[in-house]
Amino acid sequence: MLSEQLKSVIRQGYRQFLEYGELRPRLGQRQMIGILATFFGKLIAADQSDTNKTTPHICAVEAGTGTGKTVAYLLALLPVARETKKTVVIATATVALQTQLLAKDIPELVAATGWDYRFALAKGRGRYLCPLRLEQAMDAVHSVGAGQLLFPDEIPFRADQGGVALVRAMDAALRDGQWQGDRDEWPESVPDDTWRAVTIDRKQCAGHRCRLVRECCYFRARDLIEDADCIIANHDLVMADLALGGGVILPAPEDTIYVFDEAHRLGATALGHFARQCQLRATTTWLEKLGKQIVTLQPKLENAMQLSRAGAAVVAMGSEVEALLQLQIPVFERYLQDVPSERYRYPDGVVDSACRAVCVQLSEGFTRFCGDLDKLHRELETSLDDPHSPVPRSELEQYFQTVGLWQRRAESAALLWRDMGAVDGDGEPPLARWIAWEAGADDIRVSASPITAQSLLREQLWERCYGAVLTSATLRSLGSFERLRRDCGVPENLLCETVAGAFDYAQAAVLAVPEAGVEASDVANHTAAVVAALPDLCASGLGTLVLFASRRQLQDVAERLDSDLRARLLIQGDLSVAEIVARHRQRVDAGDPSVIFGLASFAEGMDLPGAYCEHVIIAKLPFAVPDDPLQEALAEWVESRGGNAFREVTLPDASLKLVQACGRLLRTEQDRGRVTILDRRLLSKGYGRQLLADLPPFRREFD
Repeated sequence: MLSEQLKSVIRQGYRQFLEYGELRPRLGQRQMIGILATFFGKLIAADQSDTNKTTPHICAVEAGTGTGKTVAYLLALLPVARETKKTVVIATATVALQTQLLAKDIPELVAATGWDYRFALAKGRGRYLCPLRLEQAMDAVHSVGAGQLLFPDEIPFRADQGGVALVRAMDAALRDGQWQGDRDEWPESVPDDTWRAVTIDRKQCAGHRCRLVRECCYFRARDLIEDADCIIANHDLVMADLALGGGVILPAPEDTIYVFDEAHRLGATALGHFARQCQLRATTTWLEKLGKQIVTLQPKLENAMQLSRAGAAVVAMGSEVEALLQLQIPVFERYLQDVPSERYRYPDGVVDSACRAVCVQLSEGFTRFCGDLDKLHRELETSLDDPHSPVPRSELEQYFQTVGLWQRRAESAALLWRDMGAVDGDGEPPLARWIAWEAGADDIRVSASPITAQSLLREQLWERCYGAVLTSATLRSLGSFERLRRDCGVPENLLCETVAGAFDYAQAAVLAVPEAGVEASDVANHTAAVVAALPDLCASGLGTLVLFASRRQLQDVAERLDSDLRARLLIQGDLSVAEIVARHRQRVDAGDPSVIFGLASFAEGMDLPGAYCEHVIIAKLPFAVPDDPLQEALAEWVESRGGNAFREVTLPDASLKLVQACGRLLRTEQDRGRVTILDRRLLSKGYGRQLLADLPPFRREFD
């Protein structure tokens, strides 16, 4: 158990929080605080007595909507982390939840308790503007020839392609101190092409060698992390840190207590992080152009002998890999000649021996190519440190950035071919491996991905971290924690708990399935039915959230609505998430109706209490795309082991997503509203009863 002093700190903090907000205690919140305090008390005791090998150090707590789980885990874990000299890393699934933590939950807790913990936001380098890249983009604005851009095909910004006003505005805001270079804090959505021109990745960044390092937006943000007691990150950043060995971006896992909020998404995030792909013809074209660019540059390096030699080695190895890849394109084309679709997935992930031999050759070739690029990159680092380098500094900087970009692409290809040529271990879930014609291009994309994150998370996270809490309103699916175990590979001794939600669902809300809805498997008629139904459904109340399972249907519906309703729309993708939420709140505060059209990220973790969300409209049941190769491969593996893929994979996944979407409606005990599902399969199919049984017990109106 925790020491009496720690228990007193936690109890006093909770009392102060309730008094500050004039709140009544919530049963589920108190239960969660108690569960976590007891759990970490046992872990501390086991750690001190050297018996922690068999003591659970991972805890899963499903906390229903309205529990106030953020306050619960902050109150319980911050004192524990200080006592154990660990850092708390809260990893969210969405930018929206990060924003909510920093703008609302944490400030309220600190104001109420007076605790002196230090908090910091951690994001990947790609979310921050790079001052050097901004300077290069501004040079391009003033003069296309300024700076002697060495590799124009690798630099996305063009002064004649728009974005000039945006780049100038960002430059002015940065200089005036009105903006800190965080993409998510820019008031409007920044086009990807423009953002790529002003940001940088780890390989392209010169670090302390950069002449603008003192102005670096990313390193300024990183400085705040060093002394933080609690770091707000996201799932992707944790995965990126683990891929680098852990402790590179964030504190080492051994010194960390992780909180994975919206933990039901952790497995999918890990899968996306370790998926690999390579476009064959695009890669050969890139290798050919890379060689030509270096050859063109070589005369400028005649007085920089080490750079010149390293560049020549890259050209030679690049030509060798290009030739090998060119020879193998027909091999992969043959797989696609006789398939009815434009994709071929290797059954059970098994690549035939002849094709595997090709993949192994390509893996070895790209690995050697990566080694030559690494040597060139190191020579460029040395030249950046040399004030007497014969190559102008501005050219070295751009050359360094470009080689970093090449490294990232070459490493990705090497990993893809490694995974394609590997043999899966007995008893382990196989990799999904597939090839497909690239839409809109005469090219073939080769892909490989794990089908579950079990081994990845087990080896890199669960076996290393001091402790971890997984929490969400939907850790169970169809009444079981098995989906969480399957997706995340959590230890066998995982402690699983469920605490009570805060709402009287039957009194607070209605779940409706109107006759206007049709079965969403009939795509054309379903879209037409949604268009016809929305004007009336959006007519009552102020705040409405309409959730779609695909961007295509979202856009089709938006384009076909009448002008009156379109004027009220805020569409995900048109603006940043933060700006959509801000504008939505402003409209509702002014008494004007507002409608958000959103996708999956708005269905999970979004907090729009009261009038901001009085009606949630779900266009269709959130089943995974039926021809998704990962879902196919996972289903195939489940079936091969005697299971039922629909019952074990498809239905639990859909149930979890549906519960999450319905959870957007009631955010406080005072909230009232309506959930409308425009998909009759909920009533017409046998599995509909299981989905309904998993939903909150709203009062029901079925036409």
